[in-house]
Amino acid sequence: MSSVPERSEISAEHKWDLDSLFASVETWEERYESAAAQISDLEEYEGHVTDDAETLLAILRLREDVMRTVSNVASFARMRRDEDTRDQDAQALLGKAQTLISQASSAASYIEPELQQSSTEQLEAFMEAEQALAEYDHYFDEVLRMKPHTRSAEVENLLAELGEVTGASGEIYNMLTNADLTFPAVEHDGDEISITQSNFTKLQQEQDRELRRKVYETFYGEWETIRNAVGSSYKNSVKADVKLARAHNYDSAREAALDSSNIPVSVYDNLLSVVRDNLDLLHQHAELKRDSLGVDELQMWDIYMPMVDSETPEIPYDQACEYIIDAVAPLGSDYQSRLTKGLDSRWVDVYENKGKQSGAYSGGTYDSQPFILMNYQDDISSMFTLAHELGHSLHSEYTSDSQPYVYSGYEIFVAEVASTVNETLLTHHLLDTVEDENLRRHILNEYLERFRSTLYRQTMFADFEHQTHKLVEDGEPLTPDRLDGLYRDLKKEFYEPAVVDDHIAREWMRIPHFYRAFYVYQYSTGISAAVALAEGILDGGDDAATDYIDFLRGGSAAYPLELLRGAGVDMASPEPVEAALSVYGDYLDEFASLQ
Repeated sequence: MSSVPERSEISAEHKWDLDSLFASVETWEERYESAAAQISDLEEYEGHVTDDAETLLAILRLREDVMRTVSNVASFARMRRDEDTRDQDAQALLGKAQTLISQASSAASYIEPELQQSSTEQLEAFMEAEQALAEYDHYFDEVLRMKPHTRSAEVENLLAELGEVTGASGEIYNMLTNADLTFPAVEHDGDEISITQSNFTKLQQEQDRELRRKVYETFYGEWETIRNAVGSSYKNSVKADVKLARAHNYDSAREAALDSSNIPVSVYDNLLSVVRDNLDLLHQHAELKRDSLGVDELQMWDIYMPMVDSETPEIPYDQACEYIIDAVAPLGSDYQSRLTKGLDSRWVDVYENKGKQSGAYSGGTYDSQPFILMNYQDDISSMFTLAHELGHSLHSEYTSDSQPYVYSGYEIFVAEVASTVNETLLTHHLLDTVEDENLRRHILNEYLERFRSTLYRQTMFADFEHQTHKLVEDGEPLTPDRLDGLYRDLKKEFYEPAVVDDHIAREWMRIPHFYRAFYVYQYSTGISAAVALAEGILDGGDDAATDYIDFLRGGSAAYPLELLRGAGVDMASPEPVEAALSVYGDYLDEFASLQ
């Protein structure tokens, strides 16, 4: 196995094109200074938001100018840092950008409290007097909806200024686990094998079971050395969530997190309930895996293993791109051509390098092309991850093209639908077209693993988050031992046929999404909605595809549940989750029939 290269060893064609955002750090600095000046201008309007329609429009337009610039500045800095988290200059850029974000948020914090002092009738009168305000109709509705949870301008300004502090736990965790944490190499059969966060899962798919065990124990053994630091970091992150929720008059941090997207907590509860009622399917999957591996006991270092007795087929990056382009054809020629152009335009930072941020994400801004961070490993899992992130990127493209800046973002609740539709279409395409039986079996296995890791694993994470926040809300201590115990109990419940050991009880330590509280449940609701939509697109032809593209164009111009209803899925009901689990069960039965 080759060692991880330095970034300078990666070819330019496999790096994202950050020059398209800022040609140089000097240009970035100029825009930084420009944004800082605009922030001062924005502060001068405090107390005048509802003076008249013309002033209101001027304030909203100025805020948008500020936030667009800040977004570009922050996005560039974050991506520069993510290229190599060891880079001190990039860390300094990101630090400046984060300060700017906090300053901009603070400077604009008076706008919504002042708007909330007006009435629906007054805002409607403003929209009649100044036609350009009409595009803010849904925004005004959202602002008034949040009135019970918005404090005075003074308090909101203080909370905004504290943004860097309340988010510090996540930043400390990120630097600790990406820049500082390294794993000992494993010696096996005369070879020295490097372990990183990015290649851990791939190493857990090696056919040699003894190697998997060594990697597993070494990996989690190293996490144990920073257990108290990570435990303290997570405890304080949860405390910040709880205190901010109380500051905004919410009964719980969960309610606060979901209400930002106008999602009732019943959606969360439905998910936990339906998944728990169907744990027998996950147990069936675990038993299938145990049988396919021919082992008496399924250990935690067996969990990622394919249920196929051959090596995982290699999928080079170029081949993955070709498969994905073909797979999205049912979404129409425009979608397919946009995706193809993006792959050819250096949207993607493809391969792992030393110090690079682990995982994958789709980023960018309203004014930029999308940017995708990958750590591509030439395997089926990486191909599906690429399809996933391209779903996010195309969502951003369609939204930016169709919506004004005020609605250019979109909630994670709908974002995870767009990404998972791509995964589902890719699975259907490969199972329909690939003739290599070994590859087909691996694809079916991968799709089952996606269900396991997305619908079940993320729901387990969501349950963990719910419990940890509830403990803090009830005044209970959140110690590393308590966190281990909670996580171990959940792991035992979800993976009943497998052996749950002390190492896996610390898996919570390596989940960065926990620092964005109540985020992960949306992966589970996302796959549920995506399966329904993809089936409709494949069965319903052009009309279903058109409805789906309209959904992508919607941005945040309507609430998430409304957008999904327009596309044909009602996530307020448990039915989509039940239907997705039924599909999972069908695929498990199909795989069992191939044994």
